[in-house]
Amino acid sequence: MPKQKKTRKFAVMKRMISLNDSRLKPEDRQPKKEKIPDPNEPKIIEAPKYSSALFFEYNTQLGPPYRILLDTNFINFAIKNKVEIVKGMMDCLYAKCIPYVTDCVQGELESMGERYRLALKIIKDSRIENLPCMHKGIYADDCLVQRVTQHKCYIVATCDKDLKRRIRKIPGVPIMSVGQHKFVIERMPDAPQM
Repeated sequence: MPKQKKTRKFAVMKRMISLNDSRLKPEDRQPKKEKIPDPNEPKIIEAPKYSSALFFEYNTQLGPPYRILLDTNFINFAIKNKVEIVKGMMDCLYAKCIPYVTDCVQGELESMGERYRLALKIIKDSRIENLPCMHKGIYADDCLVQRVTQHKCYIVATCDKDLKRRIRKIPGVPIMSVGQHKFVIERMPDAPQM
């Protein structure tokens, strides 16, 4: 049996259906024309809407007493670094602070189990206020981002990199995190010079 000769086909393209093909519907037979923009027509550009409390990225709603939203991992990192939450916040900001815990953060800590019972005991402190959530689910990151975009009067306390990245996109919202056995704040505007 003789060997068959292999032939190579170079630059084989997909076959295109002709516009006269019977499988095409009548409205698909005409080639689509691209709309050429009119140079005299004004361009519509959508600008992001910012809060009226922002003045050149300076948030005028922020002021003592500071309202601080706590995230789950911030509480855990504060315990690991042996920093008391309320005292550490006051040492960082030099002002009165009101820490808030949402129902989602509390639910996330409860679902973590017995290992995090100390964190649950800490957030049940009378100095830490509870914020009710109206949405479904207990995913705390979405809850915190949604609350901060609606009301820009909060500082977000978190050590989560993904949540920090999401909050940095929101103008005028400072981020507090744990670093070197103390709390560190970023994007906090300086007080205006009088």
